[in-house]
Parts: sequence; C-alpha cells; structure tokens
Amino acid sequence: MLLSLNQLVCTREEQPLFEPLTTEIAAGQCIELLGPNGAGKTTLLRTLAGLYSQFEGAYDCPDFLFQGHPMGLDELMSPLENLAWFAGLEGRTLADERAADLLREVGMIKFAMTPCQQLSQGQQRRVTMARWLLSDAKLWLLDEPYTSLDKQGQVLLNELLGRHCDNGGAVLAATHMPLQVVGKGELPLQPAQVTA
Repeated sequence: MLLSLNQLVCTREEQPLFEPLTTEIAAGQCIELLGPNGAGKTTLLRTLAGLYSQFEGAYDCPDFLFQGHPMGLDELMSPLENLAWFAGLEGRTLADERAADLLREVGMIKFAMTPCQQLSQGQQRRVTMARWLLSDAKLWLLDEPYTSLDKQGQVLLNELLGRHCDNGGAVLAATHMPLQVVGKGELPLQPAQVTA
C-alpha cells in the first residue's frame, strides 16, 4: 500500500472537518478527492504531507510528492535551474540532458533558460509537472493540478497521471475539474456532524 488511512479526521479548533476516513491506496490507483468547498480536501492533503498537525486517527504515507496551490518555483531561476535545485533537495545531481528531456516532455524546452518570473502561470505549472517526473516518489498528492492549464496542458496532465499509475505509482488529487484518467476512483469527504 502506498497510503493507508485509519479513522483519520482533520480538525480545526477541535471540531472535525469531515467524517473519519479508513481506506488504502495501492500502486496503480488514481483517486479523485471529492467534497464541496470547505470540506477539508486541501487540509487532508496537507496533513498527509506532514504540513498540518491537527488530526485524529492515523495514516501511513511514507513515499510521496506533494504539490499544493503554490508552485514552489524560484521565480528568479530558469526551469532548468529549478529542476537542478529540486534534484539537489533529494540528494541527486541532475544532468542537463535529463533536465532538457523532462522539459521537452512537458512542452517547455524552448523556455529552459527563461527566468520563471517571465513565464505565464500555465507555463510555470508545466515546469512543476516536470518536477513530478523527476521525483522517484510513488504517491503524488496533488491539490488542484488543473489550475492555470489550457486544454493542451490538461490533456498533458491526464497523460502524465495515467502513465504514473500504469508504471506502479498512485495519485490522490483534489480538483474541481474531474480527472480524465481511465479507471480512476473516488474518495468522498462526508461533512462531519458538528456538535454544539
């Protein structure tokens, strides 16, 4: 299992955000996290990434990549430099040829040396997608991955998610736009019954 939840519920001011979750996500699964605005989708993803500590129950999420709303790019650096920096965070050295291949795959090779602050939001999103491909993490935790992507970018995203799952990875994504991945599953968040 790449993710295991055991009666997990995120809380705010000691009040549960949703009903406790008990589930497992295995290699090959692409799961869409469902729930209305304010249901706790982002909070759940941040909890699994170790960025939010107000929860009850337990979870096991040992090997993940988290992509939240902020893209996490250094806007003064180029896409090529950002990828090298990401590799360094994982203790690896990234060859320029490998970085170029990743940028080519997401349609950003001609902007390889352009400072990210000069790129559109959609182009920056593509650079983050190259970062996902660089990572060895099996589980991708994604918060609104379609944000700022045009139709071609959305098609590319769906292809990358499907391929990651086909290659033994898994995805848990919160999105207002349904994932277009064959065989995707759903994990609905049920609003908690708040006590007075």
